[in-house]
Amino acid sequence: MSSSLGATVSLPSPVPADAVRHAHALRSRWPLQWLWAWPFPLAVLLLWHLSSVWGWVPEQVLPPPAVVFQTFWDMLVSGELWTNLWISLVRVFTGFSIGLVAGLLLGVSMGLSPAVRDYLLPSFKAFSQVPVIGWLPLLMLLVGIDEGLKFLLIAKATLVPVTINTCLGIQNVPNRFIEVAKVYGFTRWQMLTKVVFPAATAPIWNGVRYGLTHAWLALVVVELLASSEGIGFLIVYGRQLFQLDVVLASVLAVGIVGLVIDKLLSLTEAWLLRWRKPGL
Repeated sequence: MSSSLGATVSLPSPVPADAVRHAHALRSRWPLQWLWAWPFPLAVLLLWHLSSVWGWVPEQVLPPPAVVFQTFWDMLVSGELWTNLWISLVRVFTGFSIGLVAGLLLGVSMGLSPAVRDYLLPSFKAFSQVPVIGWLPLLMLLVGIDEGLKFLLIAKATLVPVTINTCLGIQNVPNRFIEVAKVYGFTRWQMLTKVVFPAATAPIWNGVRYGLTHAWLALVVVELLASSEGIGFLIVYGRQLFQLDVVLASVLAVGIVGLVIDKLLSLTEAWLLRWRKPGL
């Protein structure tokens, strides 16, 4: 524990040698774990290919993998996929930003104030039980089917996990941290910035991570129902024309972008919480 008044309060303890050895063992096993992740998708791809070669499923229903990958590449080269992906990403990050700010403000308020929590938490729980798609008819009547509708639905998908994780993260800060800070005479502002928020970083970031994941999923659903551009629109467009290679190529793009977003968030989380790793 630091002896200065303005330092961050922490209660470090010696890291057991077994924990350090376990961490090194996990790092050494990472390439093996990475290899074990490939057999299942490769088996699915092989089964898909065989079903098209041997005629188990009509090509009009399930195009061969080679056709889907060629369509995916053609959409990339023509710029059609990039254009619609950019539109979708602008929508998702705009709605996510709105939901993130609102969720952090609401979660911090409920986490710090029992009165605010008693007044708002029951209503918020009821609000969170209604899925994103359930708000679509009402919001279509209120704001139409333009960009505002998409921003609001994506913001709602983000708001719930961010608010809940922020509130719980602040509530679950260990009491011993607060007691030590009081012994050092921390002001309320120092208590928040040096103790509460650092201790709640992990659950808050989990809420941000889940919020962005839910935002991306909500975007695709919204674009499937009410959009004339975007990656979800490409899926609908391909279905309407019965071009299932376009549908599957668009689904592949959705999965790749979602995986990249999740990986970036995971790396950011590891960097933010690097001080919690054994041996550091």
